Amino acid sequence: MVVELAPSILSANFALLGADAKAALDGGGTVLHLDVMDGHFVPNLTIGPPVVASLRKTLPNATFDCHLMIENADEFIPAFAEAGANWISVHQEACIHLDRTLHLIESHGCKAGVVINPATPVHMLDNVLEIVHHVLIMSVNPGFGAQHFIPNSLKKVADLARIRESRGLEFRIEIDGGVALDTVGDIVRAGAEILVAGNAVFAHGDVRENATKLLQAARSAATGKARKRRLVRV
Repeated sequence: MVVELAPSILSANFALLGADAKAALDGGGTVLHLDVMDGHFVPNLTIGPPVVASLRKTLPNATFDCHLMIENADEFIPAFAEAGANWISVHQEACIHLDRTLHLIESHGCKAGVVINPATPVHMLDNVLEIVHHVLIMSVNPGFGAQHFIPNSLKKVADLARIRESRGLEFRIEIDGGVALDTVGDIVRAGAEILVAGNAVFAHGDVRENATKLLQAARSAATGKARKRRLVRV
């Protein structure tokens, strides 16, 4: 299992956004997570396509993971794709025609992802798992950073991993919310592969060092999980 760190700029210093984002990527992040909030679907406002486009100029080779926590996502997908998004994910709860929206993302040359909130069961995604690049499990209620991890999210990650294996699918499993040094081991052992982390990377201390330490802890847990599986098979 390849574990990746996706630093979330929601917790970065927006006065130094390009520098903070670059430091997180230099520390081992491979995907930059961009939280887009509209003040309607979630109780906060964040960034739009112009910020994404500006970051793209600063980080021309980075993978941008745009997480749309918005209503009417179909109206904004073309603009985010044009601004430089590589991955675009939408909430199951916000999309009336989810299948169509996911195909719209793909039609604009981006990898399509689907997101579920903490109270949404995994089985709500049964009919779209074959067409998505990644599934994002929210392990906090979306809208704000620096929230506490919701433990039941581990069961949802594990259930999703079992479904993927039983159906022979290839989507990635991403998790967002409360990912930190004290939770990342359990998160990886449950089956998450793409770890969105904001506060743990950007809030205190050196951004690059924080990213490196978190990724090291995650990969150590992944190595231990792989070793345990090999022993069980023997």
